Amino acid sequence: MITTKETPHIKPNGVEIAETILLPGDPLRAKFIAETFLEDYQCFNEVRGMLGYTGTFKGKKISVMGTGMGPASMGIYSWELINVFGVKNLIRIGTCGAMQEDIELYDVIFGMGTATDSNYGHQFKLPGQFPLTASFDLLQKAKKIADEKGQKVHIGNILSSEIFYSADPNAMDNWRKMGILSVEMESVALYWNAIQARVNALCILTVSDHLITGEKTTTEERQKAFTKMMEIALELA
Repeated sequence: MITTKETPHIKPNGVEIAETILLPGDPLRAKFIAETFLEDYQCFNEVRGMLGYTGTFKGKKISVMGTGMGPASMGIYSWELINVFGVKNLIRIGTCGAMQEDIELYDVIFGMGTATDSNYGHQFKLPGQFPLTASFDLLQKAKKIADEKGQKVHIGNILSSEIFYSADPNAMDNWRKMGILSVEMESVALYWNAIQARVNALCILTVSDHLITGEKTTTEERQKAFTKMMEIALELA
C-alpha cells in the first residue's frame, strides 16, 4: 500500500512498502539484494543510512531493508514496519555463530524459537516466562522451499544475545549444552513485536563463524555470499 505515513526512522516518500519484507542487519546487504534479485526496485528509505527498497520477485511485491545490530535497533524498525506501515510478514536474514559441532560454515538455520539474555520483553509485563517462536506458517513454507531446492537446513532453537563482546569467556557454554544451534542478536525483538501484533516473523540465518572451531567468513562474504538464505526468503513472498 502506497502511504504518506512516515516515522523519525523511515521516510518512504510515497514508495510502497510491501506486506512481506526481508530484514538483513546490514543495509548494504539490503542494497545488494535489491540490485541482484528484485525487478523495478525503488528506494523507500535512506534515513540514517538504513537503506530500504521495494521491488518485485517473480511478479510478487517484496521489500527489503536493513535493521542494524541488536534488539534495540531491530525493535525500532520492526515495530514501525508493523504498526505504522502495515507489514504482515517479516523475515530476518542474518548471520550467526554456530554452537553445535554438526553445523558448518555457510549452513542455513531456521530459528524455530529463540532464547535470550535480553530484557526486551519486560515491557509486556507478563507474570512469567513466554516462549518466543517463529510463525509456523512461514517456517513450514520455508522448509518446503528448502526441500524443493535440495538445501539442507537446521531447524531449532537459537540464542538472541544483546552482548557481542562478553566479559565472561564461558558465557555460551550452558546455552550450547541445551542444544542451542547458534547465536545472533536481533530475533528476540523481532519475535516479540510480531507476536504482540499477531503478524508473521521468521529468522533465517547463515553461519558466518563457528564458536567451537573458530572458523570465520570475511566481511565481503557476509555482505554478498549468502545466496542460499536469500533465495529461500525471497520465495516466501
